[in-house]
Amino acid sequence: MTTNRTHQTPNTRRTHRTSRGIRAAVAACAAVALAATLTAPAFADARPAAVTAHQGRGDLIRVEPVAELSKAQVAAFLAQAEIGDETVRHGVRAYRLTYRTIDTAGRPTTATGLLTLPVGGERRLDLVSDTHGTMVHRDYAPSVAEDFGKLPSYLHASAGRAVAAPDYLGLGKGPGTHPYMDTRSAVTASLDMLHAARSAAQRLHRPLTGDVYATGFSQGGQVAMALGRELSTGQARGFRLRALAPVAGPYDLTGEEVPALYDGRVNDISGLFYVSYFLVAQNRLHPIYTDPSEAFRAPYDERVETLFDGEHHEEDVVAQLPGNVKELLTPAFYERLRHPDGALLTALKSQDDSCDWKPQVPVRLYASAGDTDVPIGNARSCAADLADHGVRASVLDQGAVDHFGSFKKGGPKAVEWFDRLAR
Repeated sequence: MTTNRTHQTPNTRRTHRTSRGIRAAVAACAAVALAATLTAPAFADARPAAVTAHQGRGDLIRVEPVAELSKAQVAAFLAQAEIGDETVRHGVRAYRLTYRTIDTAGRPTTATGLLTLPVGGERRLDLVSDTHGTMVHRDYAPSVAEDFGKLPSYLHASAGRAVAAPDYLGLGKGPGTHPYMDTRSAVTASLDMLHAARSAAQRLHRPLTGDVYATGFSQGGQVAMALGRELSTGQARGFRLRALAPVAGPYDLTGEEVPALYDGRVNDISGLFYVSYFLVAQNRLHPIYTDPSEAFRAPYDERVETLFDGEHHEEDVVAQLPGNVKELLTPAFYERLRHPDGALLTALKSQDDSCDWKPQVPVRLYASAGDTDVPIGNARSCAADLADHGVRASVLDQGAVDHFGSFKKGGPKAVEWFDRLAR
């Protein structure tokens, strides 16, 4: 998701926290960056595709090869993230897809995403939908990134399945700014990515079976559950949901995530980053505040909105903000966030129903007790929502590991579980 550059600030403690603290992934993902030799493309049959004739959602506009790794190179890529190679059976080829979708107002737009295919194996492939976590710079998105953004795709594709990883709106090569934590648009972009992936896989002579295994990390875990609900309605023609295995998703903002900001379960830097990003992005969709000074203290009120334009890195954002949420927000808005109302409450609660439905497929919720970005209570809330619909979903605690650690441990287990279900 980011690099391991450590920016220089007067506050040494804050610099250290920044290098390892914006989600645990911001630090841990740094170790995943590969040398250019591992991602040099080597394609013989994947020239960019022409624009499709139709204008519908999910229509494929362009296919661009972006990487090819051998089985050994995939294993090396995973090893740099401290993930074993037990599930690695193939090399991978990755392609950036540009496709048609809709924006937050339902208007036509475009988005990009990463399609990753195994080298060898079955000709017809099951599909993994992998939805990514919080990303502020557009180049962190799966179809563009050279580090963490591609890690889940390579993990799953090397096991023998195709992987569709949407960049979401406003990230990767898509236009506009990213509507962070807008579940509805994340789902439409993810669903349309599945259709684009099907068209691209057909062109690349690796047709899809239609079976979909949904997973995602952090923000993407919540999106995976909401996408699963959409797939379960049967309106996504040609796709059959087979299983749900989200990792460390923020499924309960009002009941778990926001209270955790105030009782210490979420660390200061992560809380600062999530809250500022959420408020700026959601205010573009809802009238949470009319002027930044209503929500943010000076001097941050004059800079915070420009920091979330898709062109700033996490290090840059945090370096220009204070040390915690209380120092960022005005006293009145700090209390309003503690007891949300009006448009703020609407923005929060509109993200909280991703588990409020009845899946007809098996569900596993991976999380960790040591997570101080997305506390494990989120997974327990999701399980409780599912239980209200008569669905038993296991919360699989990965132990005393941080946020990214929940993926390092849970991600490979999801691959192995998908393997067993596919048999």
